Amino acid sequence: MNEFTRSESGLHVPKKKVARRSLLAAMGGAAAVPMLYGCGVGTGGGGGDDAASANGAGEVTGSFDWKALDGESIKILQTPHPYQQAFQPLLKEFTELTGIEVQADLVAEADYFTKLNTELAGKTGAHDVFMTGAYFIWQYGPPGWMEDLKPWIENSSATSDEYDFEDIYEGLRTSTRWDFEKGSELGTGGQWTIPWGFETNVVAYNKKEFDARGIALPETFDDFIQLATDLTDRSQNRYGVAFRGSKSWATIHPGFMTQFSREGAKDYTAEGTTYTAAMNSDKAVEFTKKWVDLAKNAGPTSWTTYDYPQCTGDLGNGNAMMVYDADSATYPKQKAGASAQAGNLAWYPGPAGPDGSYATNLWTWSLAMNAASKKKQAAWLFIQWATGKDAMNKATASTFADPTRASVFDGSFKQTLGDFPGYLETFEKVIDSTKIQFTPQTKFFETTEDWAVALQDIYSGADAKSRLDELAEANTDKINA
Repeated sequence: MNEFTRSESGLHVPKKKVARRSLLAAMGGAAAVPMLYGCGVGTGGGGGDDAASANGAGEVTGSFDWKALDGESIKILQTPHPYQQAFQPLLKEFTELTGIEVQADLVAEADYFTKLNTELAGKTGAHDVFMTGAYFIWQYGPPGWMEDLKPWIENSSATSDEYDFEDIYEGLRTSTRWDFEKGSELGTGGQWTIPWGFETNVVAYNKKEFDARGIALPETFDDFIQLATDLTDRSQNRYGVAFRGSKSWATIHPGFMTQFSREGAKDYTAEGTTYTAAMNSDKAVEFTKKWVDLAKNAGPTSWTTYDYPQCTGDLGNGNAMMVYDADSATYPKQKAGASAQAGNLAWYPGPAGPDGSYATNLWTWSLAMNAASKKKQAAWLFIQWATGKDAMNKATASTFADPTRASVFDGSFKQTLGDFPGYLETFEKVIDSTKIQFTPQTKFFETTEDWAVALQDIYSGADAKSRLDELAEANTDKINA
């Protein structure tokens, strides 16, 4: 076994080998290295401990070895979630494979991003790896709080030949890349996270009820609205469709943004580096009116407080006949004993757009490396293992849905879907059109929460066109500031 020593940026390099930086210094090129690491995208940022913040993937040399850091330890920050719960029992297998001990710290989702934001801003490197969503890249990336993982993936000394990054669905890979430049689309720049688990936003419905009444699945949005309205019977505490309505950015991203995109509407247009908000376009206004009317006529009576747990709870209890939200959020309700309607549910893609579009917005819980970590090589070994084929295949035996790798979905996960009517067919229908449908921008959370507030105002009686004009003007100013 090779002996290792810690380099100036916290990486471990073989004692008997000359580190890449040292080799460059010996060749008279040392002065170029800090400039390379100290400017532009991919540096991992600056401030705090600059040595730890520098992207040091190039310092890992020699043959790839899972045991390279035997005896090391890392800390990871997570929030309780089926993905985290599926992997918790497997952590000992990572330790057996690498000799690296893992301390997993959990923070409730309500407080998670506040803690994470504070920790990353402080650049303490307290946690080496953390869970995050793709939209958070737009907030955490520009200040240099996240490690660009692209150099790690491309370094064969740091990454196993069996890792097969291309096996991860393309829409997920491109949705977690950006160069942080205004006007640039996703899929450019660094690879800031590795998708771990994800969800498409489709419709789950009560198949038992639909079959008993001979109900056909609606193919257009207008037909969907009519069906949801017809299914609503307030006297029986039953309503047509549940979807989110709380005053949060999370109200916009699942069913709303999916159908908004299918109907041909856009959030912003870009000319060069200047954005113009387009959520007040004719298509957007028409869709928004229909969406809010759907909430009034066929949604939950307390729609403005609804997040996904309430939506899926009503589906499982039999109060909601449909839910337009994440497939992996409705998936657990079909598990035996998990809800009153377990065994009665099914899935379909939801209504197509006028041109047949099945554009679908996604959410992905991903794994990211803290740019301030002093144990980056160990952190990358963990991310590589957790997002690799072997561990992900094992995780699908419990509550892990949906896996981000095509080989895992088509292999072990597909075998779990026998009692989930329509789940696989729905997934296969939308996966090629599944990606982040939002325009990437650094004011995402603020401006998208403002969008949710506008929906609530329209629900309360505000004129849709006037309210969306007001929203668009404000958001244009904010994201161009």
